[in-house]
Amino acid sequence: MTRARPLATAPALAPAAALAAAALALALAGCTPASTAPAASSSASASTPTGGAEAGSGASPSSSAPAIAKVSDDEIRTAFNDAAKEMQVPGAVLLLKRPGQPNLELAYGTRERGGGEAVTVGDHVRVGSNTKTWTGTAILQLAQEGKIGLKDPVSKYRDGVPNGDRITVAQLLEMRSGLYNYTFDADWNRAVDADRMRVWKPDELLKVAFSHAPTFDPGAKWEYSNTNTVLLGTIAEKLDGKPLEQIFRDRLFTPLGLTETQLPAPDSSAIAAPFARGYSYGTFESTIETSLLPPDQLASARAGTLAPTDYTEVNPSWAWAAGSGISTAPELATWVEALGSGRLLSAEMQRTRMESIQMTQPNAGYGMNIAQFGAMYGHTGELPGYNSFMGYDPANRVTLVTWANLAPLPDNRAPATELAKLVIGKLYRAS
Repeated sequence: MTRARPLATAPALAPAAALAAAALALALAGCTPASTAPAASSSASASTPTGGAEAGSGASPSSSAPAIAKVSDDEIRTAFNDAAKEMQVPGAVLLLKRPGQPNLELAYGTRERGGGEAVTVGDHVRVGSNTKTWTGTAILQLAQEGKIGLKDPVSKYRDGVPNGDRITVAQLLEMRSGLYNYTFDADWNRAVDADRMRVWKPDELLKVAFSHAPTFDPGAKWEYSNTNTVLLGTIAEKLDGKPLEQIFRDRLFTPLGLTETQLPAPDSSAIAAPFARGYSYGTFESTIETSLLPPDQLASARAGTLAPTDYTEVNPSWAWAAGSGISTAPELATWVEALGSGRLLSAEMQRTRMESIQMTQPNAGYGMNIAQFGAMYGHTGELPGYNSFMGYDPANRVTLVTWANLAPLPDNRAPATELAKLVIGKLYRAS
């Protein structure tokens, strides 16, 4: 439910494959021409001496920035509803913010499969790998405070890491360490299936990862791995002297006024009300490679005779710093605006983050726990039952958040990613 797939394939990850791959699941090639995407450093414009630009005050449109097409709310609403119905998701949400226009807030379906209360834009959901942006931001804050060096070897902060004296902190943030992704380990997947309420300790997850040889030399290439972010979470706790959930609350959520967003304590499987339940097909072990169901099961799922599993209250500690966060669409919008504008970082550190982005696929890239999708910067996230996307275009000051509560789909698509692609295709189409 947390694998790693190429960005351009736009997979909906299998329950076991979901978290890692969904972080880069959005394929925007064909939605926004690569040549029109703003430079990675465009949103790192100078701001007040004490921090980055306020959300929404990023770079203004320029000749190199893509123009936003005039798209009616009705056109987006119709396309959103049609897509959600076609994907057979119980519920889905879309939040779109454009300058000079009222926010477009759309909610489709119900919180539970088969009926019940209607979904609302304010519902809580698990946000998967969007959590990585929180971990990365905390590390960058520690770096600007002089408590950690981005060029330092990981061995300076943690013993026992394979190649730890050669892997830098920056390479962990950029997914270029070569550390094995623990969520591909077959025994680990079987253990999660055997006890889905198990409370996983970060050291247990790292032990699984470190039992495997690195997949490549540090810096040799890019490969998405949850191990990188779990390791960063343990380093943040060591340097800040407090639990990661408190680090996020003190450093990120409170300054932004986010009261509905949290990293749950490791022993908590709860989601605050109101929340949408999350559903997924398959098991952790059966979806190590793909979430695409066999033809007969796929037909039954589409016919409604094969029911997905309710994953709502599976303990998410197995994802921890890499993906166990909870939030709402409005608060994800606030967060991704701060992420893209550098509101919680100094101008210099935000510039470092944005300039770290390297293209991993045409028109899509990854940097220090931040992804670029055409003109937008943000991340995607997927845990069994939930898929979400958050993106912010600093040049045009456009914010988009989507989520759905059936993920991945039985045909291997990521529903929130599909909804985001749909809207982005309309926003950046030739006018």
